Amino acid sequence: MEKKQRVQNIFDSISKRYDFLNHLLSFGIDFYWRHKALNLTGITENAILLDVACGTGDFSIAARKKGVTQITGADLSFNMLKLFVQKADWINGRLVQSVAEEMPFKSNSFTNITVGFGVRNFYDIPKGLSEFYRVLKPGGKATILEFQMPRNPVFKFIYNFYFKNILPLIGKMISKDKEAYTYLPDSVQEFDKEITLSEILQDVGFKQVSLYPLTIGIVQVVIAEK
Repeated sequence: MEKKQRVQNIFDSISKRYDFLNHLLSFGIDFYWRHKALNLTGITENAILLDVACGTGDFSIAARKKGVTQITGADLSFNMLKLFVQKADWINGRLVQSVAEEMPFKSNSFTNITVGFGVRNFYDIPKGLSEFYRVLKPGGKATILEFQMPRNPVFKFIYNFYFKNILPLIGKMISKDKEAYTYLPDSVQEFDKEITLSEILQDVGFKQVSLYPLTIGIVQVVIAEK
């Protein structure tokens, strides 16, 4: 099964339990990560925001709390988009079912893009990030929040143990989907070994890329300016 279809199947399957598990398995720190990412990128109420791989909308909702009202969401999973509308009716009519690699938006349309824990799920990461560059206005910013492997050997061992043993067990028990929560640690490790976001972002045209590790290095915020 190609990656695009696999990812869609996984997130459609776990959508109803996604928010609960997301907050449980991150011990609620995911709220802080999104808040911190938006602060680092300096988003303002005048932003025209595209939330890619928006899922059930937590990044968009965090931006809304900061006064952003012009928000569009895009995600491959229809089930996740339905839940987004249920959580925040103000987004109704501004959601698009789409992959990042082929977005149905005009060039130079948005001042900001956010994507939370979604880039590693793209089936073609350079193509997806090239689309980010295309749809952003000059001077616009893409803000990527993504997992990474800690560099400290002790933290890396603990992180690996949690990701490989505890997380899949809890995920399977609650979501009833074994594949989804074995895919997560596998995708993080593969992404960490094979992908350097800063290099790809510069290759597709972004002129300035800043990196910010969070929470002992298990998460990174990458901000790229067009």
